[in-house]
Amino acid sequence: MTDQNLAVIVLAAGQGTRMKSARPKVLHSIAGRTLVGHVLSTARDLAPSHVIAVVRHERDAVVSTISELMPDILFVDQDDIPGTGRAVEVAIGALPADFDGDVVVVSGDVPLLDATTLASLIAEHRRADASATLLSAILDDATGYGRVVRDSAGVLDRIVEQKDATQTELEITEINSGTYVFRASALREQLPLVTLANAQGEKYLTDVIGLLRSAGSTVSALPVRDGWMVAGVNDRVQLAEASRRMNELIVRRWQLDGVTITDPATTWIDADVVLAEDVEVLPGTQLKGATLVQRGATVGPDTTLVDCEIGENATVKRTDATLAVIGAGASVGPFAYLRPGTYLGADGKIGTFVETKNSTIGTGSKVPHLSYLGDTTVGEHSNVGAGTITANYDGVNKSATVVGSHVRTGSHNVFVAPVTIGDGAYTGAGTVVRKDVPAGALAITVAPQRNMEGWVQANRAGTAAARAAEAAE
Repeated sequence: MTDQNLAVIVLAAGQGTRMKSARPKVLHSIAGRTLVGHVLSTARDLAPSHVIAVVRHERDAVVSTISELMPDILFVDQDDIPGTGRAVEVAIGALPADFDGDVVVVSGDVPLLDATTLASLIAEHRRADASATLLSAILDDATGYGRVVRDSAGVLDRIVEQKDATQTELEITEINSGTYVFRASALREQLPLVTLANAQGEKYLTDVIGLLRSAGSTVSALPVRDGWMVAGVNDRVQLAEASRRMNELIVRRWQLDGVTITDPATTWIDADVVLAEDVEVLPGTQLKGATLVQRGATVGPDTTLVDCEIGENATVKRTDATLAVIGAGASVGPFAYLRPGTYLGADGKIGTFVETKNSTIGTGSKVPHLSYLGDTTVGEHSNVGAGTITANYDGVNKSATVVGSHVRTGSHNVFVAPVTIGDGAYTGAGTVVRKDVPAGALAITVAPQRNMEGWVQANRAGTAAARAAEAAE
C-alpha cells in the first residue's frame, strides 16, 4: 500500500563531466537498466505517495527516459543556483503544501542501493523521531566524499565537504553517502537559510544537518553495512565496477533460487531476466533484457539471449538470439543466429550455422545445418535439408515461404518466395523451387549432367590433375 507520509526526491540534474560522454550520466546503463532506472525501481518499492525528479542537464533526454519508467513521476527543473541544497529546495516546493511527512533524497547515479536498506533507514528515522537521518559508510579511502563529523559523544554534529575540510577532518573515514530522510517541515524551515559561502560556491544540502543540530533538532547518521552499496558512478571505471558488483548480486540471487550457474565470473544476467528452478547456465553466457528461461532448460556455453523466451527442458548452445521464442524440449545451436520474430516449436531444432528471421518452425520440425530461413513458416515434423535458403527479398519487397507439415526437403535447396510447399511433399537435392509444390509431390530441378571427356588433359596439361587423370586411364 502507498505510504501517504513518504515522498522521494531523485537528484538527476548533474552533467557528469567525468564520464566524458554526450549521454547524461544517469542514462548510462548497467544490468540492462539505466543508472536512474535502478534508482527509480528502488524508489517504487518504497511505495511513496510522491516521487519527484530534479532535472537540468540534457533535460529532454532524461525526462523522456524517466517518464517511460515511471509515468506518474513529477519533474522539477533546477535553476542556475548550483548545489544539492537548491535541487532539493525546488523539489520541496513542488510537494503539496500540506505534506508534512518524510522525504527521502537519493542520487540518480547510485544504482546499488536497495529498498531494504532504505526501508531500514526510514524506520530508524521514524523510531528516533528525527528531523534528519542520513546514510553513511565507513571507507578505507574516503577521498572525494563529505565527512561525517561526530561530537565527543559520537552524535552526528555536521557534514563537511572534501574541499572545505581541515586536515584533521580529512582523516575521518565515515562518509556521507548523499542519501537522506528528512522531515518535510525541517527542510522547509532550514533550506532558505543555507548560503553559498563555501569553497565550491554551491548550496549544500549537507548544511541542513548542521543547522538542524544547532536548532536542537534530532539528527543522526546510520552506517550502511557495505560501503559499495552507496557508491556513486562518476566515470567509466566506476561504471564497470558497479556493473560487476550488480551482476554478482544478481547471479547470487538466482543461485540461491535454484539455478545452476557454473561460472559466475563469465555469466552476465540483466536485472529484468527471469529464471526458473533447475535452469542451468553454462560459462560465457549473457542473458539480457526481459529474457525468460523456463524450468530445466540449459543455456550456453557462449550464448547471448536478448528478450528471448526459452521453454522447459530446451537446450540453447553457442547461440546469438534476439526476440526469439524457443519451445519446450527444443534444441538450438551450436553457432545459430536467431533474429527477431523467430518461433521454434516444442521439440524442434535449429542447428549448426543456421540463421532465422521472422520465421515460425513448428512442433518437431528441424532445420539442422547451414541454412537461412527468412519470413518463413514451417509446419510440424518437417525436415529442412542442409544448405537450404529462402530467397525472400526481390530487391523491393519481402515475400513469405510456407513449408507444410511432414515435408522432407533436399540439401542445397532455394525456395524463391512467395512459394508454398504442401504437406508431405519432398524436394530433391539442389532444387530451386520457384512455384508451389502440391501436397505429396516430389519437386526436382531437371538439369541433365554433361561429361566432357578429356577436358582436363586438353585444358590443364601438365597439372597434377592432368597427370592423375592420365594415370587413371
